[in-house]
Amino acid sequence: MQIAKVRGTVVSTHKTPSMTGVKLLLVQFIDEEGQLLPNYEVAADIVGSGVGEWVLVSRGSAARIETRYEDRPLDATIVGIIDTVSVDNRSLYSKRETERFT
Repeated sequence: MQIAKVRGTVVSTHKTPSMTGVKLLLVQFIDEEGQLLPNYEVAADIVGSGVGEWVLVSRGSAARIETRYEDRPLDATIVGIIDTVSVDNRSLYSKRETERFT
């Protein structure tokens, strides 16, 4: 899994039938210092995350492990919304702190 920030939404009105009803979000990956990396990816959202939230992204075959998603052509799936991240006893991210300033 990788940590990413939800940067936006992706809307596709013409797609394969197996993708009908799948919410797609644009995510930007985050490094161990909390800095945004230049890498973006479109990920299916199965947990109800929103723009600005830090999320856990599962990639590759693991992105299709969840029931109802195993037969869909997914390379990345958002599988969790992050509450906090700490590195070396230092707070890197807190959803509560972020929400207070937005």
